[in-house]
Amino acid sequence: MADLHIQINRGKGGIAGQIAAELRESIRGGRLTPGTRLPATRDLATDLQVSRGVVVEAYEQLVAEGFLVSRVGVGTQVTPKNATRPAPAPRDSAARPDPARPDPGRRAPSAQAFPPYYGHRPTSPDLGHFPRERWLAAVRHVLTTVPSDAFDYGDPGGVPELREELAAYLRRVRAADVRPEHLIIVGGVAQGLSLALHVLTQQRALRLAVEDPTSHRQVPLLRRAGAHLVPVPVDEQGLDVRRLRGDAVLVTPAHQFPTGVVLSPARRAALMEWAYAGHRIVLEDDYDAEFRFDRDPVGCLQGLAPDRVILSGSVSKALAPGLRLGWVAAPPDLAEAIRRARGELDLGSPVIEQHALAHFLRTGGYDKHLRRMRREYRRRRDALVEALAEELPAIRVRGIEAGLHVYLELPRGWDESRTVLVARQLGLSAEAVGPMRELPGPAAVVAGFARLPAHKAAEVVRGLKVRMSGQAVD
Repeated sequence: MADLHIQINRGKGGIAGQIAAELRESIRGGRLTPGTRLPATRDLATDLQVSRGVVVEAYEQLVAEGFLVSRVGVGTQVTPKNATRPAPAPRDSAARPDPARPDPGRRAPSAQAFPPYYGHRPTSPDLGHFPRERWLAAVRHVLTTVPSDAFDYGDPGGVPELREELAAYLRRVRAADVRPEHLIIVGGVAQGLSLALHVLTQQRALRLAVEDPTSHRQVPLLRRAGAHLVPVPVDEQGLDVRRLRGDAVLVTPAHQFPTGVVLSPARRAALMEWAYAGHRIVLEDDYDAEFRFDRDPVGCLQGLAPDRVILSGSVSKALAPGLRLGWVAAPPDLAEAIRRARGELDLGSPVIEQHALAHFLRTGGYDKHLRRMRREYRRRRDALVEALAEELPAIRVRGIEAGLHVYLELPRGWDESRTVLVARQLGLSAEAVGPMRELPGPAAVVAGFARLPAHKAAEVVRGLKVRMSGQAVD
């Protein structure tokens, strides 16, 4: 049995988080090797003089992140290297349709009914809560303290101060294993993915596995970057790793879009096995992971395999999409190539905004804003889900309690397009899931709750019930 040497600061609070962080670092550092058996929760709680529930919470967090495995009769262990092996991928079939080519027998979504547009989406935050005063204070601080030379062309990888703050933040909040020099500041996740794929496709033709369903807005971006897309189905445990094919994969493991599920611990382990076995790359889109309402967010995949995972994130959901501030954390060789590509593209991100975000992180403004919005978005989600359960119980709400959207499976006979049209007319942002699929699936819509005040949820759902009353239901 391992001697864990865990140090706890009781005056700091968050004891379960401290235990999880200590164990995580011991595993990363090699002090706890794969297969090492950990003490029973009751024994560790006695040693640390804390409640057993605190140790259970810490173990559960690390199991969810893939650092530990827990089995009845065996106990809790550091994840063995070969704990989970995906089944062999099926051979390519010449008869399999190419997702890059439209299927003549598949009806395309109506462009007239739903024209492309920019702006409010189901994943958009409530911009009325943007912390204007605190952000203004951060900008003022930058303009009064930063030397004039800082406003010149700089490192295309980003302002060093921001990379330092982000590296610390991602280690603390997302359990990432990242150093500042391996971070590149970009204009959002979209640009980060484009740059990463640009680098990867320079090395070879790239078959990129993507979740199905997935964001239909990303598909043109991925193809323009030179990737050939291979759809892989998503179920209640997330991406079906047994059906993975390709040279790389793009995943949203903390909160899959659009279904809202979390990649299970077994699937996380299998995905890492797949990546290492074939020297493949995992592209991780960490788009709204901070907004988990029922428990602490699951740590990012990058923390499990920093040499195999490229992590992308941004402040678009936490603050505002219009800031166009994001980041990419990549293995050292790829990080340098992405940094060079960023310099060749447009010489880097706006400097004042980077310094302002660094100050916002350093002074605690970012954390405070997230805590406030996490409480508000939880109220809004709860109100919408409760109203649906009362007025339209035939609609099935899928996914975890997190993020800015809910995934709604529609009753028999309901049409996605009409449901979306009615929802938008009532003020509820919604999108059909059909255009997000290559593989067949049930009729569903994605509905955003971030801009729907809690006191308006019941009224909107009742309106949806009345106006959809002519549709058949089970």
